[in-house]
Amino acid sequence: MKVALIQQACTADKEDNIRRLEHSIEQVAAEGAELVVLQELHNTLYFCQTEDTRNFDLAESIPGLSTARFGTLAKRLGIVIVTSLFERRAVGLYHNTAVVIERDGTIAGVQRKMHIPDDPAYYEKFYFAPGDLGFQPIATSVGRIGVLICWDQWYPEAARLMAMAGADMLVYPTAIGYDRGDTPAEQQRQRDAWQIVQRGHAVANGLPVIAVNRVGHEPCPADASTGIDFWGSSFACGPQGELLALASGNDEQNIVVDIDIERSEQVRRWWPFLRDRRIDAYADLTKRFIDASTPSANPRRQNM
Repeated sequence: MKVALIQQACTADKEDNIRRLEHSIEQVAAEGAELVVLQELHNTLYFCQTEDTRNFDLAESIPGLSTARFGTLAKRLGIVIVTSLFERRAVGLYHNTAVVIERDGTIAGVQRKMHIPDDPAYYEKFYFAPGDLGFQPIATSVGRIGVLICWDQWYPEAARLMAMAGADMLVYPTAIGYDRGDTPAEQQRQRDAWQIVQRGHAVANGLPVIAVNRVGHEPCPADASTGIDFWGSSFACGPQGELLALASGNDEQNIVVDIDIERSEQVRRWWPFLRDRRIDAYADLTKRFIDASTPSANPRRQNM
């Protein structure tokens, strides 16, 4: 299957952002793309750099104007599109939501961001309620897509649950970048860690991973910081973590890559990690923290 990664720099002009996305989608469809993945919150600038109630005006209903517009495009081109929208679910209730649009223009399914960060320049808890849909892949004509959003990509539990639920691939729309105050060495460590952890999810679960990040500098509107340099570097890797495609760290780029979904079956036969899981010993994963100083937390210590 041919999968397209569209890495774009966003501006304050929402209509311009969408028009450029549409043009890129048409280009990759002409190259044979069957599945097109867009970056996180692709219609606008990354507005979470500040806490400003006026930004809630950017939210929209699902279904709504964006799903209709991208749905029309998906139907005309005969492709599946993974979009990422600021959802207005109800009065005072908003989510960071991925919408998967089927090749006939209908909504195949949605996934709301489960893990919500709250860090300098990433004040997402101010805007988004945590997702409430669990970790269920979305069935489409190109396979079962396990969609997880940005901060979700750091959590092996999320990837594993998607794999256990039958995902054929993991897809991560993303918005992540550097603080200009970080040293070049620290910036490199952050970007390396971001890629390594996701390639690790591919290996641990025997699944392809597609991560699409935005790119370019976006200033902080309140001058509270130097803004964010989104590091791009969108990539696709196979079920053994092997890099299949890697985008620029500085420039907009569209990539079409071949993904062999059926190869996951062979890899899982070689490396049967799902078979060998000790599900009888993992109950503590549902705890926030295990206090090792408590004797009952370590039965072996009691017997010493």
